[in-house]
Amino acid sequence: MTHTAVLDELMTLVDPGKVLTDAASLEAYGKDWTKHFPPAPLAIVFPKSTEQVQAVVRWANAHGVALVPSGGRTGLSAGAVAANGEVVVSFDYLNRILDFNASDRTVACQPGVVTRQLQQFAEEQGLYYPVDFASSGSSQIGGNIGTNAGGIKVIRYGMTRNWVAGLKVVTGKGDLLELNKDLIKNATGYDLRQLFIGAEGTLGFVVEATMRLDRAPRNLTAMVLGTPDFDSIMPVLHAFQGKLDLTAFEFFSDKALAKVVGRGDVPAPFDTPCPFYALLEFEASSEEVASDALATFEHCVEQGWVLDGVMSQSETQLQNLWKLREYISETISHWTPYKNDISVTVSKVPAFLRDIDEIVARHYPDFEVVWYGHIGDGNLHLNILKPEQMEKDLFFATCAKVNKWVFEIVERYNGSISAEHGVGMTKRDYLAYSRSPAEIAYMKAIKQVFDPNGIMNPGKIFAPE
Repeated sequence: MTHTAVLDELMTLVDPGKVLTDAASLEAYGKDWTKHFPPAPLAIVFPKSTEQVQAVVRWANAHGVALVPSGGRTGLSAGAVAANGEVVVSFDYLNRILDFNASDRTVACQPGVVTRQLQQFAEEQGLYYPVDFASSGSSQIGGNIGTNAGGIKVIRYGMTRNWVAGLKVVTGKGDLLELNKDLIKNATGYDLRQLFIGAEGTLGFVVEATMRLDRAPRNLTAMVLGTPDFDSIMPVLHAFQGKLDLTAFEFFSDKALAKVVGRGDVPAPFDTPCPFYALLEFEASSEEVASDALATFEHCVEQGWVLDGVMSQSETQLQNLWKLREYISETISHWTPYKNDISVTVSKVPAFLRDIDEIVARHYPDFEVVWYGHIGDGNLHLNILKPEQMEKDLFFATCAKVNKWVFEIVERYNGSISAEHGVGMTKRDYLAYSRSPAEIAYMKAIKQVFDPNGIMNPGKIFAPE
């Protein structure tokens, strides 16, 4: 069958006009937020039903065509990049909220539902969907599930997998499976639902997800605290955790703050210069809680752990304090940063950061390094900014040289080379630093069961053999 005939057959499987091959569409849908791999897809297909997804997968098996899932394309590991003539399967038209169950506090939705859309729907029901991050306005639920997205509330609410009650998936063979059926208690063997969460579309495609919701938080309040050094941040965390149920505990460096404030969208929280900042959030549900927060702040100042701080007094102030943290990623994107998303257990964070900082400073003395992350769950984001005059490919190649040393430190601390961004193509060559050879062999065997012809997002998670 000719190349044209194969695509003509694909066009019969979906609605008219829902297969695109023009250059602009290939460029737009063939990439995510990473800039490491130029997109080169064969076509973009937009199924509008589960049956159409199954038909596309069966077509791909019949013709040996690789498929790459596409959601909001906000990923940072090239997990949704089509760089080798794949067909991109976009879920933009599978974007409806299907059902809400008030008693179970669950909502069934299609994979193309945008994260913010689900959050707003929950709010309309007087409930709360707690998985949140800077890209929530464009990321999609299917992508969140594929990468087990984390974000800024993990310290209290956990990762995406904690909120998935049930899934409907189309496997790499084209079979439709209904996993867990939204049950809270289900002790009937292997939980295949959990296999698909974080699998980056390498086992199959999510076509429907039932997500759990929670009660809405009451009077969320944020504090931004400036510390004299990074080591002071951990006792501050312990002090506040001993008094309050934190919904978030983030950190960022003075360099990160300077970039955000320099954009002019939000003012600095206070005048005192500090090398590191902590942003914490809690429910000020009573005067007693607010009083405990202020008393803990004063204790941290007395101990020399905090130099200055501010607490939000309104919803607007709360949002402005959060902008200091949430605007970092978008702001530094101007410098085409080389990103690492790494994690260890919380107790190891200070020593871990010191070791990595020393390596980076030694090998990148002329590069600007920006640290920020979800310190409350042990997740650090290391960003090396590209000098203005340096060519992108040379910059990435230079940064890649030090990955070996950075990931050797991650391995020594029993950490993860990818805390929340997934493996994709940017981390696949380093998977052995976080997973043993036996684990990787079992993972590949699982993929073989669900995707025997290797058509589902090939080259992601595992390096091509």
